[in-house]
Amino acid sequence: MSGGLLVAGTTSDAGKSVLTAGICRWLHRRGVRVAPFKAQNMSNNSAVVVGPDGRGGELGRAQAMQAAACGLTPDLRFNPVLLKPGSDHASQVVLLGAAVDTVTAGNFRELRPRLAETAYAALAELRAAYEVVICEGAGSPAEINLRGGDYVNMGLARHAGLPTIVVGDIDRGGVFASMFGTVALLDAADQALVAGFVINKFRGDRGLLQPGLDMLHRVTGRPAYGVLPWELDLWLDAEDSLAYGRVLGRPAAPRGTDWLDVAVVRLPRISNATDVEALATEPGVRVRLTVEPAELAAADLVVLPGSKSTVADLAWLRETGLADAVTAHAAAGRPLLGICGGFQMLARAIHDPVESRRGSVPGLGLLPIEITFDPRKTVRRASGTADGYVPVHGYEIHHGYVSAADPALPPLLRHADGTGEGARLGAVHGTHWHGAFESDEFRRRFLTEVARLAGRTGFKVAPDTEFAAARERTLDLLGDLVEEHLDTDALWRLIEAGPPPGLPFIPPGAPH
Repeated sequence: MSGGLLVAGTTSDAGKSVLTAGICRWLHRRGVRVAPFKAQNMSNNSAVVVGPDGRGGELGRAQAMQAAACGLTPDLRFNPVLLKPGSDHASQVVLLGAAVDTVTAGNFRELRPRLAETAYAALAELRAAYEVVICEGAGSPAEINLRGGDYVNMGLARHAGLPTIVVGDIDRGGVFASMFGTVALLDAADQALVAGFVINKFRGDRGLLQPGLDMLHRVTGRPAYGVLPWELDLWLDAEDSLAYGRVLGRPAAPRGTDWLDVAVVRLPRISNATDVEALATEPGVRVRLTVEPAELAAADLVVLPGSKSTVADLAWLRETGLADAVTAHAAAGRPLLGICGGFQMLARAIHDPVESRRGSVPGLGLLPIEITFDPRKTVRRASGTADGYVPVHGYEIHHGYVSAADPALPPLLRHADGTGEGARLGAVHGTHWHGAFESDEFRRRFLTEVARLAGRTGFKVAPDTEFAAARERTLDLLGDLVEEHLDTDALWRLIEAGPPPGLPFIPPGAPH
C-alpha cells in the first residue's frame, strides 16, 4: 500500500507534532513501514543527521523524534525545508539539510516554487519507499492569506491527495469554534480532504465534552476521531522553548538531601533548548527557563543556551541586566555553562561579519578566547571524551569558531582525534556541542561537579537515569495514547482509503 495522512492544527502548538509521533508509533507497533514528513518547518531547534553525501545536515528536531517513533534513523527528506529565524524579518533557509539562502518577506515568493518542488519530490520518494507516510502541517491551514503558495498544509494535501485531520488544543479554550472555523474558511476542494478532528489536552470527564463533539459532527458532517487527555509526562523534545512553561518536566525528588537549581536564560532567539532536557530528567534537579536577573542569583547553575543570533542576543542580555547577573554569578565562583551561542557569548571578543554583520563586539569576557564567524556553517555529528575516558556524543551547528585562545586554557571535552573542544576556567564551562548531556556518565559527572562548586553537599546524582530510555518511554506513551483514546480502526481506514466521499461543504469557504 501507499497510504498517507496529513495532521493539521487549528493553531501552532496545537499538538500536531506529538499526534504525528503517536500515530507513527502506533503504526510501527503494528508492523507497518511508516515514515514522518513535514514539508516545511520553522524552528531553531534542529537535529543533525548524516546525509547521502556523508556530510552533516539539519532537520527539525520534531522530525528526528518522529523518526525514532517509527524505529528509523532520521532522514533529511523527513523535513526537506527548514526555516531558522534569525530575526523577526529574516530566516536562514535549510534545504535538504544544507543552508542555501536567507529568506525575507520580500524574496520568499521568489524562493517558494523551488522549496515546494523540493518538498513534493521528497514526499514522492518517501511514499515510494514506505507503506505509510504521516505528514505534519505547519501553523494552521486556515491562514488564508498564505494559501496561494501553500505547500505545507492543504496545498500539500491537494498535491498528494492526502486525507486530513485537524487537531485542536482544548486547554487554550474555544476549540469547537476553532475547528469549525478552520474548515469553514477553506475552499470546497480543500474541505473535501478534511475528514475529521482530534481534541488534545482534555482534562476532566469525557461525558461533559460529548455534547460538543456531537454538535461539531452535526454542523460539519465530520467526526471527532478521539480525545487525547492532558499528560504531564509529555515534555521531552519540545519543538519550541515556549512549549516548556517555566519548569521543565516534573522534577523527581532528590536521592540525597539537596536539590540542584538550574536557571536557563530564555534568549529571544534561543536554539536547541532541548540541550537542558537531559538535566531535567535527573532526580533532584530543577530546571527552569527565565528572563529574570534575580532568578540567576539564586541558581546553583546558570545556563546560556544556543542562539540563532549570538551578537543580537548578547546585546539583549546587556539591555535586560541579565549580563550583569551572569557575570556576578561567575565572579562568585558559582557554576556557569554556555552551549554553542551561549559559549560564544562567554568570549573576550566576537568577530561577526556573517550572522549579525556587526563586526567586532566585546563578549562577556569570562573565558580567554575569541570567536570568529565563518560563512561556512559547521554541521556535523560529534563524539569524544571528557576527563580522558568518559564517552560523550553530540552534534554541532554553528558559524562561529574559536579563533584565538589562551594556550593554557583546558578544554571541556576532546574530539575522538584528541583535539580539544570547548573550555573550562574554574566554574565557567563552555562547549559548541549540542546534546552532550544525553551521555549519561558525562551528565552525572558534570552535575556532581556542579553540586560541589555550588556547595550542595547533600546532592547525590542518580546512578540509574538513562536519557535514551526516558525518550523511548515518551514515544511509547504517545503510542499508548493513540491506541487508547483514538478510533484507530477509523484512522486506519482513512490512511488506507483516503478521505470519505461526499463530505459536506461548510460555508462561507474561501473565495476561489
